[in-house]
Amino acid sequence: MTCPYLEYEREGDGRSFETARAYCTVAGEFVQPMRADVCNDRYDLDHATDCEIYREHER
Repeated sequence: MTCPYLEYEREGDGRSFETARAYCTVAGEFVQPMRADVCNDRYDLDHATDCEIYREHER
């Protein structure tokens, strides 16, 4: 399961992108690729335990 607050956007911050970028709806910002790995629960990562933004929002 991926983070429910993850979206992929082709536009934002006044710019448009050829490839959709990971966007955190809780933080209100695009996230770096390593952060997106956490959001997508890749490499044995888990957004519920490894993402401080998710944990803080779920409190």
